[in-house]
Amino acid sequence: MIIMIKNIILPVIAFGIIGLGLAFNPVNKDTSKTINTAPTGFAVVELFTSEGCSSCPPADALIAKIEKESAGKPIYILAYHVDYWDRLGWKDTFSDAKFSARQNRYANWLNLKSVYTPQIVVNGDQEFVGSNEVTLRKSLATELAKPSSQNLEISLSRSDNHNLSISYKTNQKTDDYNLVVALVSPMATNKILRGENKGRTLAHIQIVQQFESIPIKGNTNGTANIALARAKQNDALQVICFLQNNTTGKITAASKLNTRELQTD
Repeated sequence: MIIMIKNIILPVIAFGIIGLGLAFNPVNKDTSKTINTAPTGFAVVELFTSEGCSSCPPADALIAKIEKESAGKPIYILAYHVDYWDRLGWKDTFSDAKFSARQNRYANWLNLKSVYTPQIVVNGDQEFVGSNEVTLRKSLATELAKPSSQNLEISLSRSDNHNLSISYKTNQKTDDYNLVVALVSPMATNKILRGENKGRTLAHIQIVQQFESIPIKGNTNGTANIALARAKQNDALQVICFLQNNTTGKITAASKLNTRELQTD
């Protein structure tokens, strides 16, 4: 079942997970790991999903297929587990109100009257049902073929197991842009005991664990220091970063890197 929430009003907030501390300072320094992205076509694919939604497993399976096929391509997949299904019989292990708030922000950006699951948003300016493979593949082909004038370089360093420093550089000033940082778990499975998916074991990929949207105020370089609040001990995480227009939601550049083990207590 696809659920639609009409006239939903959620506060527009900086989408930080509770307990995620962040400081932002313009810097220009070398760090331990660096990935550069050339100004070429790319696609940021954001799926809004839930373990409580019986229409969502096909969308989860679709992004898993795309992730497998897109190795080496500039395709960045994020799965946000929304929390508004939690009251309908099953509390999603990965859900958070912040992810529902982000989906509601997209509803505002894209002039939608409601939010629903599963929903996919590509590069911040197009949306469709998350299980629609034909539409997703067409969107990816279009976005990858588009030239881009902006690039994004990110670097990662870590002083201990509890804090992560992410530095960025871009080739253009971005006065009304945010640097979006997501910490993503590559995969997980979960046995569902109640709700629409009762009795099923669901497989997930690219699960957003922590998320922050940071105003960069026209800076072409800077750093964000993140306290690893939700990342579990011994988690191997992917760090996905992208530049997003704060007024329109359009995403203009993206990059990612992998970590080995980011630990918290």
